[in-house]
Amino acid sequence: MAIIIAIIMALVGLVGVAATLFSLPGVWLIIGSAAIIDLIQPEYFSLRTLLIGVGLGVCAEVAELVASGAGAKRAGGARRSAVGAIFGAIVGAIVGTPFMPIIGTIIGGVIGAGLGAAVMERTVVDRTWGDTMRVAQGAAVGRLIATVIKASFACAIAVLFVVAALMS
Repeated sequence: MAIIIAIIMALVGLVGVAATLFSLPGVWLIIGSAAIIDLIQPEYFSLRTLLIGVGLGVCAEVAELVASGAGAKRAGGARRSAVGAIFGAIVGAIVGTPFMPIIGTIIGGVIGAGLGAAVMERTVVDRTWGDTMRVAQGAAVGRLIATVIKASFACAIAVLFVVAALMS
């Protein structure tokens, strides 16, 4: 039965990583699935394993949020540019998804972060177009890094639960 649980968690992990690339809560899909399995078959995941998964999930969310706005801030943008990057990334991911799932979501999020930061940066007095473009580029790179970070966390969480199932 442990192999079946591990296979289920591996499949959920793949779906969760893909969902994360769509800017959906794939990390929480993986953790929630493990929690449901634990309710039905408590011998496969310890409370410690579940709490480690939740801790990694929280770290993934914080890292994504910080990386999305930090790119704009690091490029010299105002605080509002970082906020614009975060909101722009969300809107861009949603808009990009229908054009080309996964890749469109990532590209849309990156472009949206850059545009969101640029729009907000233009509201700051004494900023040149060069300053604005530098901040937009920083926001776009930050969003791309955020996507990679969160997808990496999703992979790690999936591996955690697959290994825990196999070790039980």
